[in-house]
Amino acid sequence: MIPDDLLYAKSHEWCMVEGDVATVGITQFAQEQLGDLTFVELPEVGDTFQAGSEMGSVESVKAASEIYAPVTGEIIEINEALEDAPEKVNEEPYGDGWLVKFRIKGEPEGLLDAEGYTAVIEAEAH
Repeated sequence: MIPDDLLYAKSHEWCMVEGDVATVGITQFAQEQLGDLTFVELPEVGDTFQAGSEMGSVESVKAASEIYAPVTGEIIEINEALEDAPEKVNEEPYGDGWLVKFRIKGEPEGLLDAEGYTAVIEAEAH
């Protein structure tokens, strides 16, 4: 299931933009590929990132994977619940499993709609 109201990066992060704030997480597809998450490393509030730069990582029983910033801006909030319960990302990647909130600088660029992201997943599956 790929929500229609979000934007997606080819690196499997999702982004919900509300005004100048973007909530970011990893997609259902990404968490399924990783398996049960055991650790989430998030940036600090106040850190700034350029879109496409590495901002953290997730670790599972199968693998570790970097998380990339889908937008340019400053971290204004992190999901502290994930420190003790990284499995929330598996359970609700588009809900309580969100990772960080950004104050966006400029307009998000190069992100895909649900249809475009579906095409990326299908291409990777072959």
